[in-house]
Amino acid sequence: MQVRSRKTIYVRPRAETRRANAFPAFPIFPVYLPGFSCSTPRMPRPPETPLPELLAPAGNWDCARAAVAAGADAIYFGLSRFNARLRADNFTEQDLPELMDYLHRHGTRGFVTMNTLVFTGELETAEAQLRLLAESGVDAVIIQDIGLAALAHAICPELELHASTQMTVTSPEGLAFVESIVPLGRVVLARELSVGEIERFRSAVPSVRDLELRTPLEVFVHGALCVAYSGQCLTSEALGQRSANRGECAQACRMPYEIVVDGTTRDLGEVRYLLSPQDLAAVDLIPDLVAAGVRSFKIEGRLKSPEYVAAVTRIYRKALDACLAAAPSPVTDADRYALEMTFSRGLSTGWLAGENHPYLTHGRFGKKRGPLLGTIAACGNGWITLTDRTAVPLAAGDGVVFDAGENRDLEQGARIWKIEGDRLVFHRQYSGLDFTRVKPGHTLYKTSDPKLEGEIRRFWQNARPPERKTPLFLTVRGAPGLPLVLEARPDNRGTTPPSAVVRSERCLEPADRHPLDSAVLTNQLGRLGDTPFELAGLENRLDGPCHLPLSLLNQLRRDLIAAMPVETSQPRCRTGVLAGVMPAAVPAPSGDPSLSVLCRTPEQVAAALGLTVPTVYCDFEDPRRYRETVEAVRAAATPVYQPAVLLATPRILKPGETGYLRLIENAAPDGLLLRNLGALHHYRHRTGFRKAGDFSLNVANPLTARILMERAGLDFLTLSYDLNIGQALDLLEKAPPAWFEITLHQHMPLFHMQHCVFCAFLSQGTTYKDCGRPCEHHVVHLRDRVGQLHRLQADVGCRNTVFNGRAQTGARFLPALLASGLRRFRIELLDESPAAAADTIRAYQDLLAGRLTPQLLLDRVHALEKLGVTEGTLAER
Repeated sequence: MQVRSRKTIYVRPRAETRRANAFPAFPIFPVYLPGFSCSTPRMPRPPETPLPELLAPAGNWDCARAAVAAGADAIYFGLSRFNARLRADNFTEQDLPELMDYLHRHGTRGFVTMNTLVFTGELETAEAQLRLLAESGVDAVIIQDIGLAALAHAICPELELHASTQMTVTSPEGLAFVESIVPLGRVVLARELSVGEIERFRSAVPSVRDLELRTPLEVFVHGALCVAYSGQCLTSEALGQRSANRGECAQACRMPYEIVVDGTTRDLGEVRYLLSPQDLAAVDLIPDLVAAGVRSFKIEGRLKSPEYVAAVTRIYRKALDACLAAAPSPVTDADRYALEMTFSRGLSTGWLAGENHPYLTHGRFGKKRGPLLGTIAACGNGWITLTDRTAVPLAAGDGVVFDAGENRDLEQGARIWKIEGDRLVFHRQYSGLDFTRVKPGHTLYKTSDPKLEGEIRRFWQNARPPERKTPLFLTVRGAPGLPLVLEARPDNRGTTPPSAVVRSERCLEPADRHPLDSAVLTNQLGRLGDTPFELAGLENRLDGPCHLPLSLLNQLRRDLIAAMPVETSQPRCRTGVLAGVMPAAVPAPSGDPSLSVLCRTPEQVAAALGLTVPTVYCDFEDPRRYRETVEAVRAAATPVYQPAVLLATPRILKPGETGYLRLIENAAPDGLLLRNLGALHHYRHRTGFRKAGDFSLNVANPLTARILMERAGLDFLTLSYDLNIGQALDLLEKAPPAWFEITLHQHMPLFHMQHCVFCAFLSQGTTYKDCGRPCEHHVVHLRDRVGQLHRLQADVGCRNTVFNGRAQTGARFLPALLASGLRRFRIELLDESPAAAADTIRAYQDLLAGRLTPQLLLDRVHALEKLGVTEGTLAER
């Protein structure tokens, strides 16, 4: 029998046709379309979804069920490897067939996250996992590593690929570069973009129109916000050997910090959480995002509860449906209350509504808070009264937290025992509260609502979302003395060949009474139960009154279902792909090692030139100073000393910021240090100068290295700062060492963020337009909980970087790196004086020349670095 595809419908029903929700506090419009089902393990996707998609997180089975019950169009989830949320419960490989079958039976798509960097020694495992995902029928894979994306497309061209927000796509040019490597089904844009900037990905301005972008856009609309650009945070890696690019974020941004201005600690009162943004809630911006061209609306939260998933998904479901129907917003005060109660550190529109630094990051707390209840007016042993009482509902059993502006690790929380008039009463023994620390003037927040939590839990646990079923149109033929013939078609056009045909073994008999009329046939043949089909129409072509026992008619129905063809849509996965895409082996370069120095001030450049450093990188806050510095480097040249100067691009390039690149190239350097995907695209066909790729491109394996070298036309690359020495040597073994440079000495850039600490906490302004530019007038450090100072600097785009106060050195690993064939080594200066810069440069020159052992260099560097030295990320762990 010829196998035929069953029909899959991508049209979402109008709101008025959807199943009503039984939970009155959350009126929604679920997406189920009775009568249609996904009848194959895979759902082929058209080039662009006709209607926007709501994408919900699922850290476990309960969250997946909650998302489906609440009306998600798709969920995203991870396995135990290559997953940026390793602390979630996650799913196993054995779960995949059952999970995908469950999702597809309910018309929901499933995306698997492989949104981490992949190291050289893991490529074979990653290849096997990609093949497993394709064969298990997942609808898409969300990927960070560009090399992994290329490998996935080579293995299974049918497998849909989504560029993760971890890929740091912040500009149309960056998206164009990724599109030049692999076709994408989706790109998850950086959270730091505003609605206006997102609109520029689809704008008609010539600079964007000429890019001919094809990829549908996905945007986070709700959940936690990372303070650093995704894919660019090295804090967990540098301070705790737990890489955020490997799914092990330690959430250092949620910790308290003190701000030190020109050597003096600035008293900010209770403001201590300087790097902890409020959570994102863009439910009111849905119409603007739809108009801007967003096609997928993503909810963060794979570490959250199923109640969070259910509540948030339902609210965004009805907001999105109302937008598509051009109806007023249906979001109620009860909905907003639920968003705060299920989880929030305070809710904001994030960066989507534009920059407002003190609004996004107020600094008063870093943990879950919920809505404000009021301020304590009076208190006693076991009770309080409130002033400025908000309208938030309150009942016995609700959880609250007392905010005294103290260290949040010591803050107190409890459940209300009872309410007596205007008094909130707490059990003196079992509440655990120290009432001597509760004072008038303290604020009270509500953190738990058991009634609401129970209602949401019952909703998703008791929900029975209807399955999408394939319509069957049946034709019944026959006459007395002949078999009954039952035909099934996917439509009611008689010209369509039947999908299946069965015949009764027993002939029809004349009927004296109770003939097989249309009502009887419909009743018996429509009992399709748990099958993926439903009766959509029946044509009775029996000739005269006929009889057949109902038991035989029922058996004929079962035989028809068994005869229906099933297309598994098994993807065509290629084998032996990895070996064919790895870089070709080449002899390791010989010769002496070379040292380059990255300088952040013209004075440091002068110190490097005084020591005849052959390559100088410039990374200045103000790129307008580049031209004079390039001229100074050229003036220092002699017949025997021809220094090269390479200028660093910004680490982030947002829409409309290519002017920064033109400013840099107008300085006429010998080359460029390229730090983002947009810059790679901008310069990919430019020649006549050196092009180096920096650490921020996250080169962690030979596939990514090969792609960037070939597609961007680079001369060499900087190894990712996520690599330890063993992983770095693995990469150097599998790719030509001449492709790479490694940073031997630096102050690791921990956070790189759109959030401006200078503006938020050292000014009265809200953006660069009215902040007064404190970054230009003060030297600022952040002091962490262990007393370590970390330098804070701003770049030309007012983006802030926090640098590790302790310098990192890889001196001990130099012999192994030289043995691997590596010959390019870099040191990076931060805020060293010219004399200190010269001492550091001289020490590493002596190390490379063999005049200094690694241990002696460590002794010298320890003496130079006031805040200490570490081997940091290079150390084996």
